[in-house]
Amino acid sequence: MNRRLLLASAAVVVLLFTSGCLGFFGDNQIPEGRLDGNVSGEYNWDADADVYINISEQATYQAVYRFEGEELRLYRTGFGTEDPLYVEAVRYRYPNGSVINGTTLIARGGSIEEQRDGVVVQPPADAPSNEAGQLAFTGQSTPKQFTMRTFVKGSYEIVLPEDRRVDVPLLSSTRPNPDRQATEDGRVHLYWNDVQRDGISVRFYLQRDLYIFGAILGVSAVVALVGGLYYRRRITELRKQREELGLDVDTSDDGGRRRPPGM
Repeated sequence: MNRRLLLASAAVVVLLFTSGCLGFFGDNQIPEGRLDGNVSGEYNWDADADVYINISEQATYQAVYRFEGEELRLYRTGFGTEDPLYVEAVRYRYPNGSVINGTTLIARGGSIEEQRDGVVVQPPADAPSNEAGQLAFTGQSTPKQFTMRTFVKGSYEIVLPEDRRVDVPLLSSTRPNPDRQATEDGRVHLYWNDVQRDGISVRFYLQRDLYIFGAILGVSAVVALVGGLYYRRRITELRKQREELGLDVDTSDDGGRRRPPGM
């Protein structure tokens, strides 16, 4: 019986290993269609910041990273683990301005592998070792919040979708706080001169959300005022009713002395 149990357990373990369920085996390559997907618009290669992130209204973003060194690991955190970051439409720009897609990067001796704890990118073999290139990709976000690990330390610029703001603390937050912000063509640009923290997070709101929030506060204030006035009126009415019934008449004398007999 014990031998059969051991054999069955061994068979299950082998099945898990060979199927890739334990994460040790399986294809680490990102599908070519995703890797070389079309870019919505164009990547902003000419931004002054080391990292430029453009967030769209469709809850996606475009990121351009200064890329120097042997590799760059792209990951996200959750429940104490590090998982691969979803990336698509990968592009690499040489210091001379030439741009190639993901499959060409791999063909030229680089690599893009989706491992258990992140997407590891190595530059093409013909990239200059003494100059920084740039890595760009498209990722997925959430409608009103953007959170990203800081794979590259240095200056950051994040561009919010049109008509989004971060001015009201109750509706927005930025961590760390930006060094400055500016509005260009209806879009807010947030700037950090030197980010050394492990992550960056921006929670923003639509301008119309501010009007809705103000309307809710106004209605709540009116309801509270009307309720207070009604409560006060009821208290006054109850007091009058008690006085009419004689329930609030004080029958004791002012001095607290007992009255003489017959009085």
